[in-house]
Order: sequence, then C-alpha cells, then structure tokens
Amino acid sequence: MIKRLLASVREYKRPSILSFLFIVGEVIIECLIPFITADLVNRLKGDLDMKSLLLTGGLLVIMAVISLACGGLAGYISAKASSGFAKNLRHDVFDRVQRFSFENIDRFSSSSLVTRLTTDIANVQMAYMMAIRIAVRSPLMFIFSVIMAYVMGGALATAFVVVIPVLFVGLLFIAKTAMPAFHSVFKKYDRLNQSIEENVRAMRVVKGFAREEYEKQKFGTAAEDIRRDFTKAERIVALNHPLMQVCLYFNMLFVLTVGAKIIISSKGSTIDVGQMSAMLTYGFQILMSLMMLSMIYVMITISLESMRRISEVLAEEPTMTNVEAPLTEIRDGSIDFKGVSFKYSRTSENYALSDVDLHIDSGMTVGILGGTGSSKSTLVQLIPRLYDATEGSVMVGGTDVRQYDMTALRDSVAMVLQKNQLFSGTIKENLRWGNENATDEELVEACRLAQADEFIRLFPEGYDTYIEQGGTNVSGGQKQRLCIARALLKKPKILILDDSTSAVDTKTDALIRKGFREFIPETTKLIIAQRIASVQDADMIIILDNGRIIDSGSHAELMKTSPMYREIFEEQTNGRSDNES
Repeated sequence: MIKRLLASVREYKRPSILSFLFIVGEVIIECLIPFITADLVNRLKGDLDMKSLLLTGGLLVIMAVISLACGGLAGYISAKASSGFAKNLRHDVFDRVQRFSFENIDRFSSSSLVTRLTTDIANVQMAYMMAIRIAVRSPLMFIFSVIMAYVMGGALATAFVVVIPVLFVGLLFIAKTAMPAFHSVFKKYDRLNQSIEENVRAMRVVKGFAREEYEKQKFGTAAEDIRRDFTKAERIVALNHPLMQVCLYFNMLFVLTVGAKIIISSKGSTIDVGQMSAMLTYGFQILMSLMMLSMIYVMITISLESMRRISEVLAEEPTMTNVEAPLTEIRDGSIDFKGVSFKYSRTSENYALSDVDLHIDSGMTVGILGGTGSSKSTLVQLIPRLYDATEGSVMVGGTDVRQYDMTALRDSVAMVLQKNQLFSGTIKENLRWGNENATDEELVEACRLAQADEFIRLFPEGYDTYIEQGGTNVSGGQKQRLCIARALLKKPKILILDDSTSAVDTKTDALIRKGFREFIPETTKLIIAQRIASVQDADMIIILDNGRIIDSGSHAELMKTSPMYREIFEEQTNGRSDNES
C-alpha cells in the first residue's frame, strides 16, 4: 500500500530529500547551542574577557540564524513536497476513476469517491509532511538530546530513565485509545457527503415536497455523529498536554533539586550551573520530541485508514480493457446481439438480459419499448461497451465490440439519456463536448436538427448564454434538445436516444425524428421511448419484457401479431383522443 502511494511522489523526491537534510542540520545546531551556552555560563564565573564573550555570543547568534534558516527552508520545502505529492495522488486517483467501467464504479458510491479525493488525500498529505519533517526531526532531536544530556549531566540524566518510559507509555496509551473513534469517522464522512450530494441534486424535489426540515435533520444527524466521534477522540488526545506538563515539571524539579545539591556538595567540580541549565533545556527538548512523536503516531494512524481507502481505488483494476492490438476503425453502424445474456454482478443469480438475438442493419431506425425494469437501457449500454455481456457477444460493424479500442468505439456511438448532464459553461462550450473542433455553423446546424436553435436565439446572449451546473437555468425539454445537438456533433455511426425526448411535446418530437431521417440517414438510430408515437415510424420496433425480446417488427406487423403492442397503442391513442375532446 505504501509503495503504491509513494509512486505519486515522482518529481517531488528531491524536495523531500532536501527537507530531510535541512532538518538534520537544524537538529544538530539546536542540540549544540545548549552545550556552548553551558560552557559560556561556566566561563563567566572565571576571568572571561570581553573579546571571548563577544566571539562566543556571535557564534551563538550565527548558529541560531543558521538553525532558523534550516527550519524555515525545511518547512517551505516539505510543504512544497507534500502539496505536490497530494496533487499527483489526486491526479492519479482521478485518472484511475476515469478508466473505471460502470462495474468498477458500482463498487464505490459517488460520495465515497468524493471523500477519498478530498478528505482522505488531505489526511495523507498531512501525514506525508509530518513524515518527511516532524517524524524525522523528533526522533533525531530525542536521540541527540539524550546523548548530550548524558555528556553534560552524567548521573543527573538519570531523571530521564524515569520520565521517558512514563511519558512514552502514557502517550502510546492515549493514541491507541483515540484510534477507534478516529477510524469510525471516515464512513460517517461518506454518509455526510452523500446527504449533501443528494440534497443539492434534488433541491427542486426537496422544495417541491417542503422537506427542507427533514433534510436539515438528516444532515444534522450525520454532522452530529462526526462531531461526537471527533469530540471523544480529541478529549483523549487532549490528555497529552497535562501528561507532558507533569513530566516536564518533574524533570525540572529533579534537575534543580538534585543538581543544586551536587553543585553545592562538589563545589562545581562534578557539574556546574552551566551544565544544569543545559540539562533543563535538553529535558525540555526530549519531552517535546516524545510528545510530537505521539502526535505523529496519532496522525499517521488516522491517515492509515485514508491510505487504505485511496489504495483501494488505485488498486482497483478496470474490468474492461483494450485488447493488445485494438481496432480503431468502425466499418458501419450495423449491430448484432448473438446469444447475449447479462447480469450486473458476477455473484448475482438473476440476469438483467437473457438470450437476446438481434440484427440491426446500418442506418436503420429502431424503436425499443417495454415497461419499467424491462432492461431497455441495459440493452443499449452494451453497444458502446459501458458494460460487457456476461454471455454471448455484441457486434458493431460486424466485429465484437471487445476487439475495438474503447475510445474509438465510444466516439462512434452517441448516447442521449433522459437525465443527461450539462456542465457549467456557455451553450457553445457544452455543445463542443460532442466535437471540440466544431465550427459555429456546425453548432447551429446540429441545434436546428435538435429543434434547439429557436429557443437558444431567444436568450439575450444566444449561444454564449451561460449554463449553470447541471443545466438548472434551462427547462427539461431545452436540456434534452441541447444534449441531442451535442450528440449529433459527434457525427456518430450509432445514435442512442434513451427516453431523451420525454420532456418535449409531440410536435417537437416529430420534428426531431424528421430531421434524423433527412439529415443523418446513414446513422443507425435506437430510440427508447414510452410513447408509441415516438417510434411508430421506425423500421423496426422491439418490445422487451423482463430482459427478453418478446416481439419485434414494424408498427403494422406488431399491430397484427403483438397483443401487448396493440394494447399499449390503443391505450395511448384513446388517451390522446380523450384529451383532445
């Protein structure tokens, strides 16, 4: 796991190493300053001339400046290295998610992926900075201070034999006790993000049903759970300070009492005032190092859970990959399903599609009808290889879709969903998702085919009108027409409309289909619809039920042979007649 994460350090290895070197320099100088100061204090009792005093004082100032510079540079460089590492890690995780198939994405909730890309990476970034800075500084400071304390104080350093184990065991106990509370927070972060995401996406529904108070309560509960766990953990971690203070004051009391007695009894021959002052300084450095080590232990232990969650994403192998020498040319828009069965999970017992055999010639218009849950969308998602068939094969242009380069295949297939997504930006920018090099004339032509040009020109800014995130400032029908225009700009060999005209009136729907017939006759068009009027003039109509094709044929043929089709047609026709009357 650590190796996988550290692969994201890349170009920031050099700053990480430089940070370590500067920290070593800072620690060595900080440990030497009390030694020189102690010697200066002892010499002040003798015949110390002003020149020697100034030289020693100047040396201490220079050392302090160098130590400060080393510390400042270490801080700057470690911040640069950790921020760069986080940037690379975030990029690597996002890049991995982009290569996931729907099957991979189904394993992670969107809210969990957001948490991993934000909170978890922030935790790992902090842990990395502590690892290359404080986790280096504290052990070095501890080791050098203990050595210098024994060099300077001799037997007086025995105080540390008592203080260090007590402080070490106490801090370790505090850290281990706090860990379960910190661990439980991450899944609760996922639930909190999920609550926020659902609320923002469904804001109109929430307001439409006057459920603001319910959503506030749900969010408040999730936030309170996180607060409770963090409070519990922080209360335990807060014991660090009093434990540190007890050990610090015990050390000071021991050094001052025993040290003063030794100085008086030996008249400064064993240890002197300078050594005793150095012992106080080294004692403080040792205890601070131990406390910082405990904080590092807490932070890195917290981050281990974040590391595991990030590593899960990086280790997830896409279930769909290109073959070694994939084909990049799609001959035409013909489609064949040969004995296709499909289920979303390998462990699932139920198939979403069963025994589908179907042939569609290039350029045909095919309507797909079926009740809710009949797997209409599932059927068409196998064509651009959003999922792979569990059994059988799906062929486009006479070749199994698994033999194509996925980018080339998906560039040849355009899908327009009922709830398609618009992105924040101008109408032009959204349309150019279909073809980033499209000219303004091509944009207008596509919008005319999609019956979108007329309403776009009614906006004050026209094609430069800004679309809010998710297209919240346009109607459902306008959004669908913009998405159809965007798909047409791809000039696809296969166009799939998944109930994507449900929000437009029947007249506009008819005009859109007329445009398809006249301007893209060679494109294979698959239209999933609830209204028979949307597919009535199709070359072939397929009726799905429980994942199986139960009837297929033209409108006239199905009226004669399919009781289900005839029943739906009569119900919808009668419904329109009633409304018209």
